[in-house]
Amino acid sequence: MTTTTRTLGRSGLPVSALGLGCMGMTWAYGPTDRAESIATIHRALDLGVTFLDTADVYGDGENEKLVGEAIAGRRDEVVLATKFGILVDPVTGRPTRVDGSPGYVRAAIDRSLVRLGVDHVDLYYQHRPDPDIPVEETVGAMAELVTAGKVRHLGLSEASAATIRRAAAVHPITAVQSEWSLFSRDIEKAVVPACRELGIGLVPYSPLGRGLLTGALTSVDDLAADDFRRTQPRWQADNLAANLELLGQVRSIAARYRATPAQVALAWVLARGEDVVPIPGTKRRRYLQHNVESLRLALTTEDLDRLSDLHAVGERYPDMSWVERDTAPLRS
Repeated sequence: MTTTTRTLGRSGLPVSALGLGCMGMTWAYGPTDRAESIATIHRALDLGVTFLDTADVYGDGENEKLVGEAIAGRRDEVVLATKFGILVDPVTGRPTRVDGSPGYVRAAIDRSLVRLGVDHVDLYYQHRPDPDIPVEETVGAMAELVTAGKVRHLGLSEASAATIRRAAAVHPITAVQSEWSLFSRDIEKAVVPACRELGIGLVPYSPLGRGLLTGALTSVDDLAADDFRRTQPRWQADNLAANLELLGQVRSIAARYRATPAQVALAWVLARGEDVVPIPGTKRRRYLQHNVESLRLALTTEDLDRLSDLHAVGERYPDMSWVERDTAPLRS
C-alpha cells in the first residue's frame, strides 16, 4: 500500500499525506520497545509513510538516535523532520525553558545530525518560540543552516500568527506544527488563516487527542505510572467523563463506516485541506496500519460538520503558557 502525497508550503516540500510521529517510541507515553519501534518505522516506509517527525528533546536525544538507526540505508526514502529549542531539567526530565539564540541553533543542528547519522534534515523546526529572543534572530540563524546545506526547509512549532508572520519575513517557512484534532481547535482562529495567507503547510501533531480519540483508553488507570498524560486536564476525572461522552458521537459515525474512532478522527483532520499533513504517533505496527487505512475514508459533509461541533472539555496543557509563549511582550 502506498499513501498519497501532499505538498507543504510554497517552497514545495512533497511529503506522504500521513506522517509518523516518533516521540512515544522513547519518551512520555510509558514503556517502550526499541525493536518494535524500529520495526514500526520500517513498516511505515514500506507503506509509503515516509514523513518522519522527531526532536532533540525526546528522550534527551535518544529518539533521534532511534530514528537514525531505523532509516540507515533508507535515507533517500525519508522526509526527515526534527526540532530544537526545548531544554529539560536533567533530574526530572521535564521541560524548563526554550533557547532560540543563534548560537544554540547552530550547535543544536550539529548534535542532531550526529545522532540521526545524516548530513542534512529536510525540515527543521523551532520547537517553541523563545519569548526572550526575537524570532527574526532565531530564523536568521536557521536560514544560515539552509545556506550551509544542513537543512532544506524551515518550520515553526506552536507559534502565534504574529510570530509566524515575522518569521516568514526573514525566510520562507515551509510548515507550522501545532496540535490540531477534533478536540484541539484553537489554531483555527488565527494560525491556520495566517499560514494559508502566507502559503505555509500545516502539520497537526496529536491528531488523535493523545490517544483519547482512539477509544482504546477510558481511564487514567489505562496509562503507565510515568505517562505524562496523567497531568493533562482532559484526562482528569470529570473532564475525562465528559470527553468520553463526546467520543460516543465519533463512535457512532465510525460504526456506519465500519471504521475505528481513530480512523474517523484522522479522516476529519485530513479533510481540513490539502495543505494539512497530520503526524499521528505510534510505536506499534498494528496501530500504524490502522492509521494508514484512514486515508481511504471519505466522510460526508454532514459527518464532517457534525464532528466539527464537538468541543473537548479541559485545556490541552495544564499550563497553556507553554504553547502561548510568544503571545506576551518580550521580556527585557
